[in-house]
Amino acid sequence: MIAAAELIASGHALDTRAADLLRDRVDGVVPGVIVTPKTAAAVAATLQWASARRLSVVIRGQGSKDGWGAGAAPIDVLVEMSALNRILTHQAGDLTVTVEAGIRLHDLNQQLAPHRQWLALDPPWPERATLGGLLATNDSGPQRHRFGTPRDLVIGIQLATTDGALSKAGGQVVKNVAGYDLSKLISGSFGSLAAIVSATFKLAPLPAASATVVIDRLSVESLGAVIDSVSASQLEPVAFEVAVRHPAGASTPASPDITCLLRFASFPRVVDAEVANASARVASFHHSLQVVVGEPEREVRFDLVAMDGDGVRHYPDAFRE
Repeated sequence: MIAAAELIASGHALDTRAADLLRDRVDGVVPGVIVTPKTAAAVAATLQWASARRLSVVIRGQGSKDGWGAGAAPIDVLVEMSALNRILTHQAGDLTVTVEAGIRLHDLNQQLAPHRQWLALDPPWPERATLGGLLATNDSGPQRHRFGTPRDLVIGIQLATTDGALSKAGGQVVKNVAGYDLSKLISGSFGSLAAIVSATFKLAPLPAASATVVIDRLSVESLGAVIDSVSASQLEPVAFEVAVRHPAGASTPASPDITCLLRFASFPRVVDAEVANASARVASFHHSLQVVVGEPEREVRFDLVAMDGDGVRHYPDAFRE
């Protein structure tokens, strides 16, 4: 274990411990020491301490994206952001929220739900994904075509850098144009530029109703017909997702099993009309479809197999919670 006595003696609010050989692995690599800061100043102090000693650092929220990016080299210090998990401010009238980087998306949206608002992101594993991790990787889901990615929704940010400084950019209002938009630069940087300690996002009203049209047993040709039909219509799905499964163990090339998900979210009467319109259009040339609402609608996205190398992201059962 790397000696962190000087860091502990600095008086900042943080915990240190030895790495657990199983739980704390990052892409198979065991870190030298785990540091859990409890304040933004403690994050900055940790980075400054590690930089002065030329120690390699990895920043982690809940670890849902540990395998992303380049393979991990030896890791001296793992900075766990899980203790920074508060909502700092929520301006319901302005549809904005400021949160610490370690808060999980699922927990945030549960606290926003009584106000009929949500942070409009739907990445895989929202029960594990933290806002800092989502912003650092710019991860999103099928609804990005309507609402955008974290890069589109962030309007302010606070960062800790390796010189021990805390920097802010942006603000807490949607129409904020002052200064360089550092938030956009940090989005997708995978923690390579600075540690995100808090961020401000613009919110969206929570839709009153939603439904998903599941169109399965599609061929490549019929999928093209679905795409052409929806594109030529006045339909406005919030998500249009395609899942492709290749038969396992097939000795000869076989046609893939294709499923298309069309999700609609708005007022109940609008959703009913859009679902009826979409179903009628598809039924004119393909008859294997169903409409799901409620919990089955959420689950249908996760009832897919793991990625099989075809370039389409599927969500393995191992990550369902």
